[in-house]
Amino acid sequence: MYETNIKGIEEIVKENEEWRSGCINLIASENVTSKRVRKAMASDLMHRYAEGHPGERYYRGTGYIDRIETGLKEKMKKLFSADNVDVRPICGTNANQAIFGVYTKTSDIAFVNSTPGGGHISHHKSGNLGMLITNIKDLPLTEDGYHIDIEDTKSLVNRIKPKILVLGKSLFLFPEPIKELEDVCKENKVKIIYDAAHVLGLIAGKQFQDPLSEGADIITGSTHKTFFGTQRGVILSNVNKKEWSKIDKGAFPGSSSNHHLDTLAGLAIATNEMLEFGEEYAKQTIANAKSLAVSLDKYGFNVQAKQFGYTMSHQIAVDVAEHKGGNEVSKNLEKNDIIINMNLLPDEEVNKAKIPKGIRIGVQEMTRFGMKEPEMEIIAELIKKCIIDEAHIKEEVNKFRDNFQNIEYSHDN
Repeated sequence: MYETNIKGIEEIVKENEEWRSGCINLIASENVTSKRVRKAMASDLMHRYAEGHPGERYYRGTGYIDRIETGLKEKMKKLFSADNVDVRPICGTNANQAIFGVYTKTSDIAFVNSTPGGGHISHHKSGNLGMLITNIKDLPLTEDGYHIDIEDTKSLVNRIKPKILVLGKSLFLFPEPIKELEDVCKENKVKIIYDAAHVLGLIAGKQFQDPLSEGADIITGSTHKTFFGTQRGVILSNVNKKEWSKIDKGAFPGSSSNHHLDTLAGLAIATNEMLEFGEEYAKQTIANAKSLAVSLDKYGFNVQAKQFGYTMSHQIAVDVAEHKGGNEVSKNLEKNDIIINMNLLPDEEVNKAKIPKGIRIGVQEMTRFGMKEPEMEIIAELIKKCIIDEAHIKEEVNKFRDNFQNIEYSHDN
């Protein structure tokens, strides 16, 4: 029986904090905020409402909130070289909902990355896009499964003429071919929507790709993965004022009302941290991912996309079918305080989502705790001991993690 009284809940929160401080967290969609970000979140702002834009609110008493939001938007414009920014979506999926609602109607066709090919659920029939349209087609992939087949896609765009083409993935190892698809999309009046949820921090750090300059019409994203902010969403674009006005209405009142002002203040601080430390952090994150991939390969794991250098992002994908699959591997690692998630690989069927042969690993959180390439080699060895040697390594994991408790790439220390 779970304790649901106040004291019991507080104890659970404390236990989670203590447990997490001893874990190696390799979930690719998570990160940690600095102490200064956390402090900003625990403020009076969590009690308040601010519908509309700064200076044009439907509520009174928002003067200080207006200053925070206006400053955040200006910093985001600078960070991403964007003319237009909306910071009101409360998550990346909420940002997608705002955009999909503006650019699609029931009869339209959309091209997206398939679920096994890494596409996010919000792009598919059971997610945001599927609530608006039913004709959603998967983008063709090259034989390796980790890249879009450019020529086949061009042919399909010319023949089918979709309304939108959604790039960006949940399993996201390599940049998307925006430049290569820009001309054919413009010729056919197809909007390129780039979901940067996973790689927003790598883009901010100038280490992955620059979607807007390469030809994307709109970027959506989450601000808590490789972008080490609070859990919110963002929309970025260089479209004209008339088109941006439609996007603006998609964000409010289209997909949000009040937008969680405690996390807004936290995001404003994190964005300043990203401006100062983002390039260094993004470089180290990618270097760590490559190092972990090489080390796991050395220990005999079937690390994916080896012929392409394994990865160019914070993620790596591993086929663990010979070790009873992603579900069992992730459970065994969790028992030893290494946290990852199971994941479909491109050659699998969607109906295998709960028993996939793959795992997805992300290094962005451990990078923020100060780990570098030597630590990635140790993590690979720990995973090998747990999965291949079937050893109990929890105490070893906890002892190793004890040395990495301070959050780097911030002014906390």
